[in-house]
Amino acid sequence: MRVGVYVLECRGIWSVWISLDLTVDVWWWSGAGSESQGRGLITEDKLVLLSPALPLGWAVKLRDYFKPRDGMRNWGAKEWGEYVSTVLEPELREEREAGGMGKEGWPNDGVSLWRVSELRKIFIEQDKKNNEGGNYCGGNDLDYALLESEAEQLSWAVAGRSLLQPEIEALLAEGLPKLMGRWRQAAQLAHLQGRLTFAAAVGSHAPATLGAWARQLPAGAGALARAAARLPHVLWRGAVARRAVSRCLRCGSAPTGRTACAACGLMGCAYCEACLALGRSRACALLLRSAALSAVRCTAALDPTAAAGRWGLSPAQAGAAGAALGFLAERRERSANSCPERFLLWAVTGAGKTEMIFPLLEAVLAAGGRALVATPRRDVVLELAPRLAKAFPAETIAVLFGGSTERWVNGRLTLATTHQLLRFHRAFDLVIIDELDAFPYHNDPMLAYAAEEACKVDGSFIYLSATPPQEMQRLVRSGRLPHARVPVRFHGHPLPVPQHLTMTSVHTCLKRGNLPRSLVHTLRKSLERKAQIFCFVSRIAHIDGLLALLRRSFPGVVIEGTSSKDSSRAEKVIAFRNRAVSLLVTTTILERGVTVPRSDVFILDADSDLFDEASLVQMAGRAGRSKDDPAGRVVFASPQWTRSQRGAISQIRTMNKIARSKGFISKETPT
Repeated sequence: MRVGVYVLECRGIWSVWISLDLTVDVWWWSGAGSESQGRGLITEDKLVLLSPALPLGWAVKLRDYFKPRDGMRNWGAKEWGEYVSTVLEPELREEREAGGMGKEGWPNDGVSLWRVSELRKIFIEQDKKNNEGGNYCGGNDLDYALLESEAEQLSWAVAGRSLLQPEIEALLAEGLPKLMGRWRQAAQLAHLQGRLTFAAAVGSHAPATLGAWARQLPAGAGALARAAARLPHVLWRGAVARRAVSRCLRCGSAPTGRTACAACGLMGCAYCEACLALGRSRACALLLRSAALSAVRCTAALDPTAAAGRWGLSPAQAGAAGAALGFLAERRERSANSCPERFLLWAVTGAGKTEMIFPLLEAVLAAGGRALVATPRRDVVLELAPRLAKAFPAETIAVLFGGSTERWVNGRLTLATTHQLLRFHRAFDLVIIDELDAFPYHNDPMLAYAAEEACKVDGSFIYLSATPPQEMQRLVRSGRLPHARVPVRFHGHPLPVPQHLTMTSVHTCLKRGNLPRSLVHTLRKSLERKAQIFCFVSRIAHIDGLLALLRRSFPGVVIEGTSSKDSSRAEKVIAFRNRAVSLLVTTTILERGVTVPRSDVFILDADSDLFDEASLVQMAGRAGRSKDDPAGRVVFASPQWTRSQRGAISQIRTMNKIARSKGFISKETPT
C-alpha cells in the first residue's frame, strides 16, 4: 500500500501524519466542516506534503522517527527532500541493492509546500475532473455528518482489534457492507479524531516497547533468553537500544525475507511468515488498530464469601478466588510499569480452575469491562463455551478458534485459542490464560506477545496452571509474582502419589516380544478393580507393538491405542469414557483436559527425556479425579529413576502437605 504523508505545525508542535485519503486531511485541517475540526490550529496555514504516495512502511518511519529541527519553519522543498532522504537512507539503500529505485530523485521529488486553503482548492478541482470517487471523498460536496457517522461505526467495529486490510474488508462485508467502498475515508477521519491508529504490519519499531514486553514474559528468565536471541539489537535489562529493530508488529517476530511487491512497488518489501496463517503481514500492509483505552477499575470487587456461595466454591477454591479478586481491586495502586499486572492461580489438576474464574469474570463485567479467557487448545475452547454461556446467560460470548464462524462477534466476554489473540490490541481489562504451560503457548514468544498486546496496558493477567514453568515457580518463591495455591481437588481428598515400578524399556519389550511380569501383575490389579487405564508411552511408533503385547496378555479386555496422528482419536476417547474400552494406550496428547471416572495411570518409559516434570504431573493428574474413586493408582514404570520423576512426586507431595496444613483435606484415602 502507498499512502500520503505530510508534516504540519499545530499549536507550535511539529508532527508527521499518514493519510489514506489526503482530501479528508485537507478538509479537516482547513476547518471547512464543523467547529470540531482543526480550524485555526495550523501556524501560518502551512502544510508540507512530503509525498502523495509513499510505501506505507517508509511513511510510518517518517512519522515515528520525526524530530523537529531548528529552522524547519523556513525550509523549502529542497531541505525537506534532503530530510526525507536522510531518514529513509537505510531503506533507500536496501531498495537500490534489491534492484529498485529506477526513477531518479524518488521519493523526495514529490515534496511540495502549500497553504491549506490552496491545497484544498486543488483537491476539489481534481476531484471534479476525476469524478470517480477514487482517493477523494467529494470536495465541496463532502457530507461531514455522513462521514462522521461512518467513522463512528468503523471505530466501534474495530474497537480492541488489530486487523490487516483483508480482515477489515471481511469484517465490513459481514457487518457494515455500506462502508466497503468508503472505509478508507472513514478510517482517515477516525485517525484524525484519535480513534484509530495506523501502523505498518512489518517495520522498524521502537525497541524499548518490545523490551518492556520481553521483560514481562510469563516464563521468566528462560523465555527472556529466548526472546533476547530473537531481538539481537536490544540491550536487555533496562539498557538503551542500539538501533531500531525490524519486527512484525502483529506477532513480534522478525521478518523472514524480502520480495518484490505489487502493492507498494518496492523490490524488497519485508514480510513475516510466523503469523502467515492469519494473513500475510508485510512492510506495506496496513495494520489498523483502535486507540487504547484505560482499564476499568474493579475497586468494588465482589465479596469473596458471597461469590463462593453463588458459584458453589470449596473453601480452597474460595480462598484462591478471593485472593485474585483482591488483586483485581488493588493492582492499580501497584502498577508502575507499562505492562499489565500479573497473578498466578496455581491449582492442582482436578481442582476446578474454571469455577474459580467465574467470580473474576463477574467482577470485571460488573464494572463495565471486557474479559478474555484464552487457552492453547481448540478442544478446551469448545468444552468451556457452553459452561461460560450457562454461567453468564446475559452476555454475548465470542467463541474464537481456527474456522470459527464468530470471528467478528463483539462481546464483552471472549473465549479464544491463543493464536486468535493476534487479531486483538489493547482490548481487554482482564486476560485469563489457561494452561500457560501447554503447547503451543509454552515457549512461544509470539503467543506471549499476542497475549500482552490483547490486554490493556493497565489491565490484569490471571494465569491458570497446575504445573507452572520452573521460571515462574522461582518468581513465586522470590515473592515477585502474586499468586494463590489451590493444593487440593474439589472433593477434598489428597492427590494420588505415584509409585515407581522398575521394568525394562518399551523398546526392549517389543524387541523381546513380551511384557515384564511385574507390569502385567500391576495392570491386572487395576483391571480387577474395574479401573479405566491410561497407558502413556513416549513414542507413537511404540503404540501398535505394545497393543499386540497387551492384547495377548489380556485376551478378554478391550484395548485400544491413539495418538495425534489417529483420525479416530475422538471416537476412541468417547468409548474409553463410556467404559467400552478398558485400557487406552496413548501419548501426551491426552495428558490434560480428559477426565475419566475411576481411572488409573501407567506411564511407561517414565525416564524418557520427552517426559519432563510438568508432563509427568499432568499425566498423573488423570487419576483420582472422581469423588467416587479419589485414590486412583499412578505408576511410573522405567529402568531408572530420574530427576523429573523425583520432582513430579515431590511437587505432588508438597501440594498434599500444604492442603493438610490448611485443613483442606476432608478425608484421607488409602494408598
